[in-house]
Amino acid sequence: MNERIIELTDIAPKDFWGAQDSHLETIKKYYPKLKIVARGTTLKAFGEKDLLDEFERRFKRLMLHFSRYNTIDDNVIERVIHGDSNVEQMNPSDKILVHGIGGKLIKAMTPNQQLLVDYMAKNDMVFAVGPAGTGKTYTGVALAVKALKEKQVKRIILTRPAVEAGENLGFLPGDMKEKLDPYMQPLYDALRDMLPPQTLEDYLLKGVIQIAPLAFMRGRTLDNAFVILDEAQNTTHNQMKMFLTRMGKNAKFMITGDPGQIDLPRSTMSGLKEALLILKDVDGIGIIYLDDKDVVRHRLVKKVIEAYKKIEHAS
Repeated sequence: MNERIIELTDIAPKDFWGAQDSHLETIKKYYPKLKIVARGTTLKAFGEKDLLDEFERRFKRLMLHFSRYNTIDDNVIERVIHGDSNVEQMNPSDKILVHGIGGKLIKAMTPNQQLLVDYMAKNDMVFAVGPAGTGKTYTGVALAVKALKEKQVKRIILTRPAVEAGENLGFLPGDMKEKLDPYMQPLYDALRDMLPPQTLEDYLLKGVIQIAPLAFMRGRTLDNAFVILDEAQNTTHNQMKMFLTRMGKNAKFMITGDPGQIDLPRSTMSGLKEALLILKDVDGIGIIYLDDKDVVRHRLVKKVIEAYKKIEHAS
């Protein structure tokens, strides 16, 4: 009897096999002449060679479908096994960045967000600048997840300066991770929209996705990674220079920030503002400015931005 071994790569088995192995049981029904056994990330199938060849081809299409869409169900399994799925012929220019949780389609929602996507395709370093709610961080995280799924990079690194943390962390309960997690929450929130819970947990445990304060970047060389510096308006000159010089081989850097929300002391120059001035003419660096027309949060956010803009310009 012939044996075939298939490994689930970059797929959490709990999500793929389904609750109580329901997806696995459905797959088995289509191949009654094969003995199929799954344990953890490994699937073993026993039977005739020709049937095993067909099974392996279609099972790998199921894995590809799950990698792209974050889900499979009985209907998907039926389509793939009957050869009706065209997952391998997906249009690479599709505007959808990531198929999120619950069938959510994550893509650029405004012309400037689409410009941000286009800039990232053409440049290895992009600055995305604009007010709250314009989708800078969310679009960046979607692009990072897309690059990871398509194996353009081996890891995602998300960082931001924990300005408020400073010297005030001591009184907070918990270890360093627990103290810093609240400052990283927007990054976790975006990832939870785009990756199944078990997959995200596995990626975080294995270091495939790393979320850390900016200070933790010192001394590192970031190769084969999609790296996002969020809230960059709160970096100092030294912090921004340190971050930008971490760039290694096959790396994509996105720097996001809102110059209107600087939490630094008044006498301290924002590293983001300075970088935008001195790097604006450097070939290979893209700079995109988003504005209140790009706000994709609640409709009131746009009105709040407009109201504050009036008093800030008047003062």
